[in-house]
Amino acid sequence: MCLAVPGRVLDIEERDGTRMATVDFGGVVKEVCLEYLPDLRVGEYAIVHVGFALQRLDEESARQTLELFAELGMLQEEFGDAWEMAAAEAGVDPVTEARLAEMSAAEVSAEEVRDR
Repeated sequence: MCLAVPGRVLDIEERDGTRMATVDFGGVVKEVCLEYLPDLRVGEYAIVHVGFALQRLDEESARQTLELFAELGMLQEEFGDAWEMAAAEAGVDPVTEARLAEMSAAEVSAEEVRDR
């Protein structure tokens, strides 16, 4: 699902003629285009959808919405690692799988050294 999520502007810069901001979405930081809200300032909140700031929002409304999204697990769904979420849905622990892959690679390397 694609949500419109409130975020707080941390920094603003112009990149290749486009006004861009670093935005904090309750701990997740992303780059956002400010072309639809050219007067948005550092410290203000905006509703962001697919990387574009669409509407200014007051701080209290933003905080309430972020808290609700976090409580419902919607921030993880929106911003979480897609591979990690797919692994969790499949019942696979990505940390264990990564360690097993590393161990297998180390075993292959040891065998290559012995064979030389």
